Amino acid sequence: MSSEPFPQTPKTDRLFEILQHLLALPTTDVRETIFRTAQLVAQALQADKVDVFLEDPANQSLVAVGTSLTPMGAREKAIGLDRIPLAEGGRAVEVFQTGQPYWTGWARRDPEELTEMTKTLGVRSEMLVPLSVGTARRGVLLAASSASQFFQEADFRFLEAVANWVGVVIHRAELSEDYANEAADHARLLAAEEILTVMAHDLHNYLTPLKGRLELLHRRALREKQDMLVRELEVISQTTSRLDRLVSDLLDAERLRQGIFALHPQEVDLVELVEEVVPIWSTPGHPVQMQAPERLVVTADPNRIQQVVENLLSNATTYANPGTPIHIVITQEQRAGGAFALITVTNQGQQMSPEQLKSLFHPFAKGSRSLGLGLGLYISQQIAQIHQGVLTVRTEGEDTTHVTLAFPCSLSVPSPS
Repeated sequence: MSSEPFPQTPKTDRLFEILQHLLALPTTDVRETIFRTAQLVAQALQADKVDVFLEDPANQSLVAVGTSLTPMGAREKAIGLDRIPLAEGGRAVEVFQTGQPYWTGWARRDPEELTEMTKTLGVRSEMLVPLSVGTARRGVLLAASSASQFFQEADFRFLEAVANWVGVVIHRAELSEDYANEAADHARLLAAEEILTVMAHDLHNYLTPLKGRLELLHRRALREKQDMLVRELEVISQTTSRLDRLVSDLLDAERLRQGIFALHPQEVDLVELVEEVVPIWSTPGHPVQMQAPERLVVTADPNRIQQVVENLLSNATTYANPGTPIHIVITQEQRAGGAFALITVTNQGQQMSPEQLKSLFHPFAKGSRSLGLGLGLYISQQIAQIHQGVLTVRTEGEDTTHVTLAFPCSLSVPSPS
């Protein structure tokens, strides 16, 4: 703040009366409240102009969101001084950037102030205080007069109090808006999940007899050696199986949400389980290369662990570069909780962005190449957690992604009653 002394003409009673009016303003419509604040402050200080400047990061400028309806305020808008580029400098920009308030009764003698302020608008006295929202500096509150040495110390303290109050109003409004947006997003997600679940149940009812009918037709075509029909039925069967998987994912997501996702743990050789899955996903375009011990016995739900492995292989082949192999490694290691089994699936492809990594295990989060609903990794993570394990993703270099399922080897997972 300037070292110039403040004149000591008391206005305390009037300032506190205006402050009471400010506190009575609504805090739901921020722009309206800021506009009315500028009018009340101008009235309280008998200022020729009051501005509430907020930063516009996109255009790197300060914008007067609220300006007093005074002749000087109107002239400011007419010449475009209600928007100040940060690059132009001036006292408003300085207070915003440094956080240090400023006061002067001789603005025309200040070489750092914009000439448009002093010469075009005729500003002689001005006070500027920083405006913060939470811990972030967001703007400046400015009061100006065409008279020299116009403002008093009480005026300056009043302006500081108003700036603090405006900051609180904006903070409250932004928190309320964020909460409302999150609630709306959550409500939309729940509604979408409910609709999809109903559709999944209906599709499941239609798919079951359709799959049976296709199997009968496939057997008849094989008996009658109708090779072309066999190939066509196999393509249809693959498409039906993909649709069946989508339906199963939707039903699993609903069971997880309701907490009725059942596990059936038993002793199983993890190596043997994965060896049965690998040939299904290994293709000339993406051969799956497996590295594992001869045997690794764990206590888990074999169907659910197989579901996770298939989801990881599906995801890896979808995003792998053409012609590159998929690597799957099974290991065992000692952790704080005892022996853990680890299944790591690695592929080389386009590296995921931080935003993709952040939402990777969210329901209905899917990449550009995905043909599914974005539920596979979400369900896989839930299966890992129910086994008291974890599913993690690690990137290496520019194109390598490792996804690891880790869970206790000897954990007994009780089925829900």
